[in-house]
Amino acid sequence: MNYTTIDVRFQPPVCFIQFNRPEANNTINAQLIEECGRVLEECEFRKDEESITVVVLEGLPDVFCFGADFKGILDQPAPEETRPHDPEPLYDLWLKLATGPFVSISHVRGKVNAGGVGFVAASDIVLADTTAVFSLSELLFGLFPACVLPFLIRKIGFQNAHYLTLMTRPFFVEKAVEWGLVDAVDTTSDTLLRHHLLRLRYLSKKGISSYKAYMNQLVGLPLKYKSMAIQANKQVFSDPDNMAGILRYLNEGLFPWEKE
Repeated sequence: MNYTTIDVRFQPPVCFIQFNRPEANNTINAQLIEECGRVLEECEFRKDEESITVVVLEGLPDVFCFGADFKGILDQPAPEETRPHDPEPLYDLWLKLATGPFVSISHVRGKVNAGGVGFVAASDIVLADTTAVFSLSELLFGLFPACVLPFLIRKIGFQNAHYLTLMTRPFFVEKAVEWGLVDAVDTTSDTLLRHHLLRLRYLSKKGISSYKAYMNQLVGLPLKYKSMAIQANKQVFSDPDNMAGILRYLNEGLFPWEKE
């Protein structure tokens, strides 16, 4: 299949998905969500010698994923007061990474912000190189990462997620390892990834599916709080003051508290 926002490579039992929107800083738009969803659905139902038991998410060398495509949201033709914003497809995509019958791996290099942290937090295993930098910048614009937080709290705990959200500033990979967001780091993360794939190849799809179903019952925050997260996300994105602040930043490069 041809994709416009991602590059996909099947090497059973592994599927590699690379976010590839360099012109938009690897931000998330509806097309990227839809294309990733299609690939994961194919990974779920492939069988026998074509069976996929590991899915690897990658970005570009300098940016993994920088969150929502604000420009794409604001460029929609509907007027501001009725502009549609539906976070559910992205939330469902993260749920698929967290609960699907495959081991999901985020291979992180460079910048990871906002919704990009959502992909990382939803993954079973996170590998990174020393350039990886993480941030949640939403509160700078009056927003907050409502859909990211159920996955992130499950991964790093309430207070670490709370602190990261409030501070909004980037933190480096060493802190991400300390908090449990990143499982392993190396200057040559490609080698690190190969070592993990060599081991994970031994796992069966049936075993992975049963184990992940059990684990997601033990720690079921993303499933339990889906409706609340989606409602909160819609609310902050429907606030005209928040949207005006985002538009000003895109047009003038000024944060909401900065004077012209």
